[in-house]
Amino acid sequence: MTTLSMTTHDSQRMTSLEIAEVTGKPHCDVLKAIRKMEDAWARVNGGKFSLVEYRDQKGELRPCYSLTKTECLYIATKFNDEARARLVTRWQQLERQRVGELSSGMQERLMHQGIRKLLVTDGDVMNEAERIVGRTLTANNKHADGCITTTDIARGFGMETRDLNAFLTDKGVQRWKRGQFRLTPDYEGRGLAQDRLFIYYSKDGKQKERTYLVWTQKGADFIRELAGF
Repeated sequence: MTTLSMTTHDSQRMTSLEIAEVTGKPHCDVLKAIRKMEDAWARVNGGKFSLVEYRDQKGELRPCYSLTKTECLYIATKFNDEARARLVTRWQQLERQRVGELSSGMQERLMHQGIRKLLVTDGDVMNEAERIVGRTLTANNKHADGCITTTDIARGFGMETRDLNAFLTDKGVQRWKRGQFRLTPDYEGRGLAQDRLFIYYSKDGKQKERTYLVWTQKGADFIRELAGF
């Protein structure tokens, strides 16, 4: 594990310590957010975040992360609007520093190549976050490819979704549990349904995750036969 010197700085990376300082969050909370999101990142990108060490004021070694801009933008999707804005501003400063270090000839070549937006704007953050979230959803929902929602099945029967849910509940196929429909124990493990992940944002801008039930072709055929269609 690399030990960081706090007297040096890489303008193309940011440590979790700096993220904590910029966003006003305790470093331990930033570490928790990073660790919580690391598995999904690794599944999509094939590698985990760079874990390094630093020496605290007592001279003791402590863990922290060293993140690229893209990794920071991914982590920022967990923060509220104000914290994201502070992180954006800091990346703007780092990008200006990076541009300032380039020779004038290099800057002109970058402009001719169409690399015009070295700075990180709010739009950059949201576009990058949406791209990363999309890749995460694709990776996590691969097992549910080809599955059918209850709404689509109900539409094929000329029914309302709530009516089909009520029918399946009455038949003991599913039950309402913790804010969503789940298969009852008698129907679990029979290849009838899968969980599909979706990501949304709360009113305070925090990223949330939930799953919902989708039906395999076998499950859709089972429902069709059960309903007599």
